[in-house]
Order: sequence, then structure tokens, then C-alpha cells
Amino acid sequence: MIPVDKIESVNTLLSSFGSVLVALSGGVDSSVLLKLAADCLGPSRVLAATTHSETSTPEEIELASRIAGICGVAHKIIPISDLSIPEFAANPVNRCYYCQSNRFRLLRQTADDKGFKVVLDGSNRSDQGDYRPGRKALIELGIRSPLKECGFTKDEIRQLAKSFELPNWNRPANACLSSRFPYGTPITAEDLARVAAGEKLLHSLGLTQCRLRHHGQIARIEATPEEFSIFLDPGQSKRLVAGIKDLGYTYVTFDLQGYRTGSLNEAITT
Repeated sequence: MIPVDKIESVNTLLSSFGSVLVALSGGVDSSVLLKLAADCLGPSRVLAATTHSETSTPEEIELASRIAGICGVAHKIIPISDLSIPEFAANPVNRCYYCQSNRFRLLRQTADDKGFKVVLDGSNRSDQGDYRPGRKALIELGIRSPLKECGFTKDEIRQLAKSFELPNWNRPANACLSSRFPYGTPITAEDLARVAAGEKLLHSLGLTQCRLRHHGQIARIEATPEEFSIFLDPGQSKRLVAGIKDLGYTYVTFDLQGYRTGSLNEAITT
């Protein structure tokens, strides 16, 4: 059921901001936030902005532009380089802090330059259970998260996206390509391209929610249990192994635990 009370809370919060820049990734969370902001404030008082780096794919940028068009909001694409940040490229456990700090500093500057008062991101209440060092950067920069502040869960956001007829309402959750690398493994443009190509191959086989985790010469594939059968088909399996090896991997492995958000965080020791 669509949470009408939470929508009213978000609208009250958005109205208090006056004008906003929405960090639009093309994912369902930021898309719903953009739609709510456009409906509440009017398109002229909302700017959608998407940062485009080595860790994002062309498909994500295209989807973000499409969503901005559906909402009738101006869309600004900001080219950046995550790999130019030494702390990010070294891939420490707080890698996301350096990424988010860089991105949202640029978004904050863009908002100031264009006259938009508040910068918003699409975090929601369901994000609280995972390890998210990037959250610290958002707090430091004064970025607001209306969906989280008003208690929206991921399921409720998807319901809203469906009611808004957004094309990505049932799109599988995604994360930047750097999340495919174990902490401490340096991130390079070449390896990012390998991961992107590998996941494109996985999708071509019919997989929806999946990841290719990069472990040096080993490609560890995660998929949902409902799609395990794809790997048992001899033809599909042969095509997959050949395609992944063509990308430069020596071994192709399948994770029997299946897909789970932030699986590389399991190696963090406290």
C-alpha cells in the first residue's frame, strides 16, 4: 500500500526547501525523489544532476536522462574522475567516503552556481542496515535525504515508482562498479571495463540481479537462487565461461550463497 502519510511528510519537507538539486543516479530511489520534488515544487525549481565517471555505465546515464525528461526537469551531467582520487583508487574500506565527498562537493557547487538551495540524495530507511561510509560525507556537506528522513522503505519506493509509471520501477538494485572489488585491491580503468563487460554478458544470458566480483584472475559470479538454473544449462554455461575468460580472467566461479548486497563487506573485521 502506498504510504500517503509519508508522501505528505515529504511534500512538507520539500516545500520548506524552496528549490532543490536532486542527485539522480537513474536508480529507482533518486527517480522517485525527483518525481516527488517536481510534483511538489514545480519543474522550474528542481534540477536533476548526474555525475558520470569511470565507475558508471552509459546505460545508467541514458536512463537518468530519460527519467529527468519524464519528470519535465532540466538535467545536468557532470563529468568526473573517481580514479583521479588516490584514496579512492587504492580502495580502502572507506572508499565510498572519498567518492561521495568528491561527487557531492561538486553537486553542492553546482546547486550554488545555479541558485538551488538544497541538495538531495535518494537514501531511504532500508539502507540503514548496510555498511555505508559515504554517508559521513553527505552529513558533512549538509546533503538531505527526504525519503530516509520521512521513513520510506525500498518496497514503498518501488510501489510509488510503479504508480508514477516510471520505467525503472522494478529495475534490480545496482551500485557503482567499484563495489565489485575487494577492499585493498587497486581499482583501474581496465579492470572496471572488464567487470562492466562481464556483467553485460551475464545480463545477455537472462540474469537480472547479478554481480561479477573481481578477485584478480578469478571472476566470482553472484546471482539470485531463482536464476541458478541458468548456470546448469550446458550451452549457457559454456558461453559464459568462454566470454568471461575472453575478458582476461583465468577462473570463473559461481557463488553458492547467491547475490547479496555488499557481499564484499563480509570480509571487514572490526
